[in-house]
Amino acid sequence: MTAAFFLLLHSLKRSRTLLLTTGVLIAGFQVMLVIIARSMHRSGTFAQLAAMLPPFVRAIFGPSLTSFMSFAGIVSVGYIELAVIGALLAISISTATIPVSEIESGFLDLILSRPLARHWIVTRTIAALLLSVALLVGMMMAGTWLGLETLAPDDAAWPPVKLVLELGVNLGLLALSWGGVGVLLGSVSQRRRVATGIAGLLALTSYLLDYTARLWKPAESVVWLSPFHYYTPFDLVMGNPLPLKNLMVLAGIAVTGFMAAYVLFSRRDISH
Repeated sequence: MTAAFFLLLHSLKRSRTLLLTTGVLIAGFQVMLVIIARSMHRSGTFAQLAAMLPPFVRAIFGPSLTSFMSFAGIVSVGYIELAVIGALLAISISTATIPVSEIESGFLDLILSRPLARHWIVTRTIAALLLSVALLVGMMMAGTWLGLETLAPDDAAWPPVKLVLELGVNLGLLALSWGGVGVLLGSVSQRRRVATGIAGLLALTSYLLDYTARLWKPAESVVWLSPFHYYTPFDLVMGNPLPLKNLMVLAGIAVTGFMAAYVLFSRRDISH
């Protein structure tokens, strides 16, 4: 147990610069969104901006477009921004495949030369993944509230606390679901770049599937296969409740990946 704890600290120490830098950038982006929303609120350009959007954008976003053309909506944009989601998923997958990099470098041989059971390697990886996602989502929400507290106009309607929490939880579980996929792939791959590459391609494919289903009705029959189908920031901003089913599916993907990783990693040959 003590050895596993120090191994976790070692992993977090190695990734601390990337995690903190990414967290600061995401939090800073949230503050910038508040500044942008304040400027648009004061100039009264929300209605003009909505009118300028092309029809295909309206078709993709549907009725949620009107909800986003407001101060609270613009502040919430960070939780659907592709760059932010991509950064979270990239760090999740990278963290989830730590054991593969340790096998490639020979570091895992050194670790397991000590009295440490293999399952602690997977447990350490899951703990690092959970802490990393919690840190990034927490810094993101902190940036939102810092911007609102210091920069929001007095007459602007803030996004409700419940909405920000639901967006953060939903985004965090989306990242963990792909972390679960990464842990699973990492438990059977011989090279880290193979595991991360396959996970990245799967994420891109499922993302495109989710958006295709918004525009092409036949794709709706298979869109349930995409984890992005269960991330619903548009519905949340419109005022709809966060479906418990979505949380359960995303959490289920993560847990399934974790459990499979325990079994597969315990049976694999870690020689390099």
